[in-house]
Amino acid sequence: MKAENRKGYRQRNNVEREEYAGARSTETRERRERDGAEDLLELIVDKDNLNRAYKRVKSNHGAPGIDGMTVEAALPWLREHGDELLQRIREGSYKPSPVRRKEIPKPDGSGVRKLGIPTVIDRVIQQAIAQQLSQIFEPLFSDGSYGYRPKRSAQQAIRKVKAYAEEGYNYAVEMDLSKYFDTLNHELLMNLLRSQIEDTRVTELIKKYLKSGVMENGVVIQTEEGSPQGGPLSPLLGNIYLNEYDQEMESRGVKVVRYADDIVVLARSKRAASRLLESSRRYLEGKLKLQVNEEKSRVVSVLSRKHFKFLGFCLGKNGNGRYIRVHPKSLAKAKKRLKELTGRSQGKNVRQVMEQVKVYIRGWLNHFYVADMKRILQSWSEWLRRRIRMYIWKGWKKPRTKVENLRKLGIPEWQAYPWGNTRLGYWRVAGSPVLSRSITNEKLARAGYYDFPAQYERLREMHSND
Repeated sequence: MKAENRKGYRQRNNVEREEYAGARSTETRERRERDGAEDLLELIVDKDNLNRAYKRVKSNHGAPGIDGMTVEAALPWLREHGDELLQRIREGSYKPSPVRRKEIPKPDGSGVRKLGIPTVIDRVIQQAIAQQLSQIFEPLFSDGSYGYRPKRSAQQAIRKVKAYAEEGYNYAVEMDLSKYFDTLNHELLMNLLRSQIEDTRVTELIKKYLKSGVMENGVVIQTEEGSPQGGPLSPLLGNIYLNEYDQEMESRGVKVVRYADDIVVLARSKRAASRLLESSRRYLEGKLKLQVNEEKSRVVSVLSRKHFKFLGFCLGKNGNGRYIRVHPKSLAKAKKRLKELTGRSQGKNVRQVMEQVKVYIRGWLNHFYVADMKRILQSWSEWLRRRIRMYIWKGWKKPRTKVENLRKLGIPEWQAYPWGNTRLGYWRVAGSPVLSRSITNEKLARAGYYDFPAQYERLREMHSND
C-alpha cells in the first residue's frame, strides 16, 4: 500500500463526541497500543468516524429502508446494539440488508431512475466506509472529475467546459451510459479496490454491500452487477470505476469533463470529436464492460443551444465571448414547477404558497447561479408576482369581499366597486393597475415574497472568485 495512503488513514477530523458512536473495546485499544498502528477497518469503526457518519446520514433526511426504521429511531437502536454491531463487522459476520427499490421519473421524461434505499444502519456504515476510502482514492482521481467530490461542484464542471470552449474546443462528445450504476462489473470494481486496500475485511464488507440484493414487491432479487443508486457508498464506487476511463483519456491528452456518469469529451474539430466518440465507446464497453447508449451519445457543437446540454446548462456566444446559460429545457421545467406551486386550486394560505416558491427557487438558484440569466429572472419575478396576486384575488371569492378588501388596501369606492364585480378572468385582473396599486410589491415582500433576482446577484458576487 502507498505510504501516502497509510498517512491518509491517520488524518481524522475532530468532531464533537455526541449522539451515536459505538465505544471502542478495551481489547481494540490494547491491540493498537501493542502494534503501534491502525488498520483500515478500525478507522472505519472509530468512534469519531461513526459519529460523523451518523450526523451526515441524519442531515440527509432519507427515507427508511426495508426494515422501516427512521433516522430518528436509529439513534436509540445504535446506543443499545452498537457494540454488538461493531463486533459483527470486525468478525466479518455482519450481513447487510437488501435495499428497498424505489423508482423516480427522470427529469427529461425518458423513463424512470431506479434508486436503492438501504436501511439507516447500513447507510451509517456505508457513510463511515466512504469517509475513509475517500482519503485513499481522492489523490488518485483525475482533475476532470467533478461529481460527488469534496470542494468540487457542477458549477465548476460547466465552467471548465466553457474554459475549453474559449481555447477553441468547439465540439463536444456527449457520452450517455445506459443504467450506469446498475451495470458496474463487480469483479472489475473489486480488483480496483483491492489494488489500493490491503485490509481484506474492508473489501469483503464492500463486496457484501454489492451483493446484498434488492427487495421489490416483497421479493429479494440477487445483485450480480451494479451498485444501486441511493446509498452513500455508490457515488464513490462509481468514481473509482470511471476513474479508469478518466486516466486513460488523460494519458492520451484528451480533454474530459465528467460529473458522475455525465461525460463530455472536448475536441477542436468535428472529425476529431467523431474519432473520440468511437474510441471512448470502445474503451467503456470493451475495458469497463459498460453499456453506451448509441442513440444519445453523439457529437455536437458546444454552442448549439438545441443539442448541447450538460448538467442542465448550455453555452452561448456574444460580443464578450462564451458565456454559460441555463438550457431551455431546464428553464421550461422550472417555470412549469413554479406554475404548479402557484396554482389557484390549492386551498392554501398565500404565505404558505410563497414559502413553497421560496424553498424551490432557492434550491434551483444554488445550482444555476453560475449562468447568465439576470433578465430572465427579472421577467420571472414580474410573472410570479402576478401569479401571487391572482391567487389572492381568487381567494377573496365573493364580489362583496373583493370590494371590501380593495377599499382596505387604499382603493377608492368608485374604483373598488366595479373591479370587485368585474367578470374579467383572474389573470386579467391580476395584471391590472388596480391590483398592483392595492397588493403592492412592498406588501408582497412583507408577506414573504422571495426576491430571487436579488439573491441571484448575491450568489454571483459570493462565488465570483471560485
